Amino acid sequence: MGETTRAGGDASQVQSVDRALLVLDLLARRGELGVTELAAELAVHKSTAFRLVTALERRDLVHQIGDRGKYRLGLGILRLAAATTGRLEVSREGRDVCERLAHELGETVNIAIMDDESAVNVLQEYGNASVMTRNWIGRRTPLHATSSGKVLLAHAEEPVRKSVLAAGLERLTDNTRTDADQFLRELAEVAERGWASTNEELEVGLTAVAAPIRDGAGRVIAAVSASGPSFRLTPDSFGHVAGKLIEGGAEISARLGFYRR
Repeated sequence: MGETTRAGGDASQVQSVDRALLVLDLLARRGELGVTELAAELAVHKSTAFRLVTALERRDLVHQIGDRGKYRLGLGILRLAAATTGRLEVSREGRDVCERLAHELGETVNIAIMDDESAVNVLQEYGNASVMTRNWIGRRTPLHATSSGKVLLAHAEEPVRKSVLAAGLERLTDNTRTDADQFLRELAEVAERGWASTNEELEVGLTAVAAPIRDGAGRVIAAVSASGPSFRLTPDSFGHVAGKLIEGGAEISARLGFYRR
């Protein structure tokens, strides 16, 4: 009896989800509809249609037009769309920002995303002071030893952080963070101050600074970084570079639909 009841409840929930999605599809095609019209389209009672649009309205997925009783798609749809397309668009929307940053900072500027618990660079621009023309695009780098990786991990969901720590923090240089507790404290600092840095933690002689890029829903989906030789990009300059990257990351985020309220 219990199994039958649960099965019936699951079927009812699936039907409600299906109807809610149909409401969104109808509004996308028709522009605006009232509860009576939606009920007719769904072949349900008006009270059922009203409950559906009320639930969607709470999530900002539909919006009631004044006192006319009509509904149209809400701004929440834009956030969902931005979250879906954000990773695909981040390279395109970030290119000219990265070009400008590379020119202003004189260092190599990259955009990286997280993929399978690694940081992967998807865009790269060289600065006029760059002494290396190394191509980082497509290369997987460890999250714990890169500035972009630290930004991505600082804003990742808890299971992702736990998985990375469980796999162990490989020592790549004498400066690589390998103590889990110390690393977690650093991630908390990264999340609070809004940027991360590495000082010869991936490779000897290489330093970097990174800041977050957010999608339309405010989720951190990428990081923009500047990297250079440690004799030029020194810890004393990290704060200045971070300020430039935070501004650039905010500009790219705005292009992806994120607006801080």
